[in-house]
Amino acid sequence: MRAAAALLAAVLALGAALPRPGLLPHGPARGDARLRPGDDESSPGLLLRRALRLYGRAARRLYVGTNGVISSQDFPRETQYVDDDFPTDFPVIAPFLADLDTSGDRGNIYYRQDDSRDVLEQALGYIQAGFPRSAATFVPTNAFIATWEEVGAYQELSQDTEPSTKLNTFQAVIAYNHEDTYSIFLYPEGGLQFLGTRPKESYNVQLELPARVGFSWGDSDDPKRDGLFHSLASSERALRGLERESNTGIPGVWVFHVGSTEHVEPGGGQGAAPAVPQSPPEPPNPGTASYPHRASSHTAMAQRPSHGGPVLLGFVPARRDTQEPRGDGGTGQSFSANPSSYSSGQHGVGVEEDVHFNPDVFTYSAASRETCAQHHGQCSPHAFCTDYAAGFCCHCRASFYGNGRQCLPEGAVHRLNGKVSGSLRVGRASVRFQDMDLHAYIVGSDGRAYTAISGVPQPAARALLPLLPLGGLFAWLFALEEPGSENGFSITGAEFTQNLEVVFYPGGETVQVTQTAEGLGPDNYLSLRTHIQGEVPFLPENVTVHITPYEELYSYSSSAVTSSGHREYVVAAGTANQTLSYRLRQNITVAGCPHARPPARQRLSVARAFALFDSHEHVLRYALAARIGPAPGNHIDQAFLFHFPQHVPADDAENPGASPCHDGSHACEAPARCQPGVGTEYTCECPAGYRGDGRGCRDVDECSEGLSQCGPFSVCLNEPGSYRCECRGGYQPAGDGQACVPLAPPSDPCEAGRHRCAPGDRARCLSRGDGHATCECLPGYTGDGIHCSDVDECAESPCHPAAICYNTPGSFSCRCRPGYAGDGFQCTYAAEGNPQRLTPCQHERMYPREVPPLGDGHVPQCDEQGRYRPLQCHSSSGHCWCVDAAGQEIAGTRTAPGTTPPRCGSPESIQQLTPCEHARMYPREVPPGPSPVGDGHVPQCDEQGRYRPLQCHSSSGHCWCVDAAGQEIAGTRTAPGTTPPRCGSPEPTERPPSMCERWRQSLLEHYGGSPRGDQYVPQCEPSGDFAPLQCHGDSGYCWCVEQSGREIPGTRSEPGTTPPCLPSVAPPSVRPEPRPDVSPPASGTFLLYAQGQQIGYLPLNGTRLHKEAAKTLLSLHGSIVVGIDYDCRDRMIYWTDVAGRSISRAGLEPGSEPETIISSAGLISPEGLAVDHLRRAVFWTDSGLDRIERARLDGSERRVLFDSDLVNPRAIAVDPVRGNLYWTDWNREAPKIETSTVNGANRRVLVHTDIGLPNGLTFDPFSKLLCWADAGTKHLECTFPDGTGRRVIQSNLNYPFSIVSYANHFYHTDWRRDGVIAVNKETGSFTDEYLPEQRSHLYGITAVYPYCPGARK
Repeated sequence: MRAAAALLAAVLALGAALPRPGLLPHGPARGDARLRPGDDESSPGLLLRRALRLYGRAARRLYVGTNGVISSQDFPRETQYVDDDFPTDFPVIAPFLADLDTSGDRGNIYYRQDDSRDVLEQALGYIQAGFPRSAATFVPTNAFIATWEEVGAYQELSQDTEPSTKLNTFQAVIAYNHEDTYSIFLYPEGGLQFLGTRPKESYNVQLELPARVGFSWGDSDDPKRDGLFHSLASSERALRGLERESNTGIPGVWVFHVGSTEHVEPGGGQGAAPAVPQSPPEPPNPGTASYPHRASSHTAMAQRPSHGGPVLLGFVPARRDTQEPRGDGGTGQSFSANPSSYSSGQHGVGVEEDVHFNPDVFTYSAASRETCAQHHGQCSPHAFCTDYAAGFCCHCRASFYGNGRQCLPEGAVHRLNGKVSGSLRVGRASVRFQDMDLHAYIVGSDGRAYTAISGVPQPAARALLPLLPLGGLFAWLFALEEPGSENGFSITGAEFTQNLEVVFYPGGETVQVTQTAEGLGPDNYLSLRTHIQGEVPFLPENVTVHITPYEELYSYSSSAVTSSGHREYVVAAGTANQTLSYRLRQNITVAGCPHARPPARQRLSVARAFALFDSHEHVLRYALAARIGPAPGNHIDQAFLFHFPQHVPADDAENPGASPCHDGSHACEAPARCQPGVGTEYTCECPAGYRGDGRGCRDVDECSEGLSQCGPFSVCLNEPGSYRCECRGGYQPAGDGQACVPLAPPSDPCEAGRHRCAPGDRARCLSRGDGHATCECLPGYTGDGIHCSDVDECAESPCHPAAICYNTPGSFSCRCRPGYAGDGFQCTYAAEGNPQRLTPCQHERMYPREVPPLGDGHVPQCDEQGRYRPLQCHSSSGHCWCVDAAGQEIAGTRTAPGTTPPRCGSPESIQQLTPCEHARMYPREVPPGPSPVGDGHVPQCDEQGRYRPLQCHSSSGHCWCVDAAGQEIAGTRTAPGTTPPRCGSPEPTERPPSMCERWRQSLLEHYGGSPRGDQYVPQCEPSGDFAPLQCHGDSGYCWCVEQSGREIPGTRSEPGTTPPCLPSVAPPSVRPEPRPDVSPPASGTFLLYAQGQQIGYLPLNGTRLHKEAAKTLLSLHGSIVVGIDYDCRDRMIYWTDVAGRSISRAGLEPGSEPETIISSAGLISPEGLAVDHLRRAVFWTDSGLDRIERARLDGSERRVLFDSDLVNPRAIAVDPVRGNLYWTDWNREAPKIETSTVNGANRRVLVHTDIGLPNGLTFDPFSKLLCWADAGTKHLECTFPDGTGRRVIQSNLNYPFSIVSYANHFYHTDWRRDGVIAVNKETGSFTDEYLPEQRSHLYGITAVYPYCPGARK
């Protein structure tokens, strides 16, 4: 033990971090085995010399994996666990679970079992530093050591990327004997150079999943253990603290008890070694986080929401090591309960077991007393309720602290806001002030408190410098807790009154201060009112006040906390100093738990205290660093005294006659109680709910033994030392706290008329099923549902250019102008009241093409019969050329501006282009065939202008055979790099020509191989069937056909419109890959989500996820869909594809196929996407180019909005009604959310503080809130469009990617769960989730309404 003690002393002396020698010895010199290099390797099962107890079960083999894990079972493939959150499906000890890779000489992984004395002593030293009492007699006989040395993160390398130089080193040690097991995680200084790894499925989407550190039980036959886990760190903030912080007092060393109990117990909760002294106070930095030396436990049972069985939603804390002192001298165990995240609408019945438990006689009475069932609503959402014999109390659950009615997260940064008023006499001057601002900033992890009071007039502000107790209250409230001690907030919560009297010497000036806490506000801000009255000594200008460190004793009773003391301070002016003092007395009234026994006395130690006045900003500032511990005379743990005698007051070191029960030197094992005897004698007794001789106590399972008092419609749940009655689904606790009665169905406010919605002709009332309702404006109106105003649709010019738009309440109408006929949306010219069909030339004159070859519109010249004139000249450019009868330019006839125009004869006498020559001059954007290659194919023609039998794509490498019309012959297409097909005459087909193909060939031969634009040629599918849609040349007339090619009556359309034709032939049952077309969705509101190579469809039943009806909407082989949005006017979905570097769209009609609107030119990594249905525009972010761009919905008029001050733009959202654009930039150095108009004007930053990785962004058109999901802070937050009113909806997300809002819910995709998660907007609770059967990451998500939000149709 001397070597271990020396090493511990050396480590503690260094203080800042664990040096590399602090790791246990490892490597080939110690006989370690080396894990095979690779990305997903695992060791053979190492047979242990002695079986160890892990999570209460025996383990005889251990396996080590590349990805920072140890298990007692062989590992599955890394895709089944490496990117997922806890719990895992197999037992895990995870010092750093991430996608690691040791290939290419990037580090080594060593492991061995060891029983050498030096190793066991070093491990024991760390264990006893974290467990000075319970491990005082523990002697390990064996150890298992696994070391990851200079290992790297998995990285997809290309020619343009270099391997990362960031490498990690860490170690896991399992020390055990035949009875018990402890685990040690060690993180040396500089050992964690990266904190997460990039998922393999992320492609070029820049994402990094933080590593997970902790323990998971895995699957088990025991339902009490199924799904249990303990998480130490799973966020970047927590991971950064692994090297600097500790639960042993030794930075970088974390110890856990993992053997004889089914719950992981972290070290530091039994009087662990004190923290290493911190550096002097620094200004608070909200971007960093520290961690208390009492590591918080998140041990939990993960269960999905259940509908048919018992109501067990959320995470059930399993830690039961907290004991509540009771008036009869015994101890009652505290009960675990569900946290708020999944507890909405659920109830639990708590049961307190009698200390003198008799298994044969068990009574339970709740008569005439307040119970948790009646008053659990008084507890904090982060607390659980316990029934006592005379009433109930609230207790903060694990990882939170407070008095149960108000709870705050441990180790977090807190803020306090308040007002200061009063009147003071300063020397001869009287000063009054009213509602001056007070702000305090608390760093709970190390007990620092910063206070600022602004606006106090002179000379009062300077005279208040010595009055440190103004800020000292916050030092006591949030002091760093030594083991076994509680700071002020743990006793008072956020509701108390402090009365302070200070008498200054030598002048005798007296001042009274009253500070009243009024509860927690939004974002857990404590609200405080301060009143100051009396007289204080005058202080001249240009003096400073120095306050020496001090200690203060606090005495506690059930309703008040008191303290008094004498303080000295030094007033310095230049080289002159004067020491003055004052006496203080304070009384703090509290309303705590009447059944809890607070400590009799505690000592507050203030190591540093500062006071200064900023004359430029007129701000008075106080800064204190404090910790709270036992008062002199309290008993100190003897094991703690043995290891760290220098930290124990002399008063306590000299107490040789204390009972072992009082000084902690007894041998009773938890949960047994030590009962003092005569002198130093004692006995061990098992507490209520346990059986045994005191040396070993085992839990009584009241549920299986029939000892519970759970009534009908309830489920008994055993807990260590107790049990709990949980009402089944659809039931709630009755008034007596025992029985369960059916839930009364909430009334429907819409049917009852109890709502505030606008009249029914302008708004609709939507019942949420919980007794509340939401209001939505009807299509054609805009507003919040309570106030709805008409939308002027005519402002968007929805009618035909030859029509007049008339706005009406909630709607509009279109009427063709005089001289035109039609429905207003399509108008045709009418001569003398009779509609006259336009020729193609006349039609083109009236509706010129938007993008002709020259870039601006050419209006053709027509003769008297409406035919194209043979000579065409461009009105602005001066170019001239000849055309054929179809208006197509004749090759070689174009002349330059200013030259003699060509001589053009009649269209019939001009040599026409063959179809192949025409296709070469005007290549189609999407070539024919079942597998479009994405950009235009230019056909190869022979000397006579006919199609060559063999056609090959110049860029993709695909080849195929064609017939005389250039149509691909089914079954002949070959892949790039393979032998092209043999094409010739006769044409190589795998089937006889179909009726469509024979008819087409016959007509082509009849037309001489070159049909005119007014001649009909049937269009055939690659399979040989008639295409469902047939069009007559270039006349614009189209119709639908049956399988036989016969026209379906009533389907023929006018030029400019296309009838919706359904396929007449069923698709083949087997295909080599999914066809990229739309599987039509049902009516109603539904969600669309992107999942790699497909877009999924998830309907909503109200706001519940209708999971049974989920399906694949669109399969996109070879794509990686990231951003997705919906155009409600044309019913089209738009998406970005990072694999194809493109933006595409598709309609929701059956058989609709994708259309690329923005090709790969000018795109690198298009991610977020938003559609403006009013302006007919699409916006997107490109994280490869660091740009924000926009275009028309057809891809035209593309332009860059922003290409500066962007690092990693991702999500984007648009408010069409107000014309605002919002986007996120998850730049790790300076993440932000920005806004501008849709035209790029008025760019500004909305949010830049307290955000980490804002992946998802959505604008709610009904509540007018901008909301985002942050994978760094784990928060879902909302703000108004101007950046005000920011609030947190949910603070415990996993790893969100995209988010959308609908009704009273948010829906977001999650990369940890690989699913869609539903969150209630008002309560912030998780209400539902959908996990697709195909397990892969989900990207974008959007909601599809049956109407347009913002009152559009």
